[in-house]
Amino acid sequence: MIEYISIIVTAIFVNNIVFSQFLGICPFLGVSRKLSGAVGMGMAVNFVMALSTAVTWMLQYFILTPLGIGYMQTIAFILVIAALVQMLEIVLKKINPVLYSALGVFLPLITTNCAVLGVAIIVIQKNFDLLQSVVYAISTALGFTLALIVFAGIREQLAITDIPKSMRGVPIALICAGLLAMAFMGFAGITIG
Repeated sequence: MIEYISIIVTAIFVNNIVFSQFLGICPFLGVSRKLSGAVGMGMAVNFVMALSTAVTWMLQYFILTPLGIGYMQTIAFILVIAALVQMLEIVLKKINPVLYSALGVFLPLITTNCAVLGVAIIVIQKNFDLLQSVVYAISTALGFTLALIVFAGIREQLAITDIPKSMRGVPIALICAGLLAMAFMGFAGITIG
């Protein structure tokens, strides 16, 4: 039980996929303008990351490794992620067209979101079992969602704040993202020696 709590806390705060590992920056910057878009993208990434990690874990240990074709890992994982995102896009278009429109081009970009592929590869590198892999994927996706929501809240406040003209938009957003990254890196603590 302690092991799973450690995985959860570490994935959300200590090794946050956006602020500590710097993966998934494109959707992080692109969808974080509005809180509603950030929540929607977070839910979509949660679904895709959890499901793709489970499928790719099984693919690795039941097909790629036994057949000695581990070198096909990246290509196979990308194909699985692309298929899942396509499925999510079709379902979301039918169930919630408003969210589908709000996510716009960023929904298909989940396919190329390096955070999703990164998690699928990290769980293999860490030799996690299937349950640990899924817990890690969900926790990492929650960390991604937390990063999106916090940053969206900050960007919404920045939109109504008087900021010097040269700093408006992307410059102040990048400065805030950097400050958030430093704050999250503080969760890792400082080791001496």
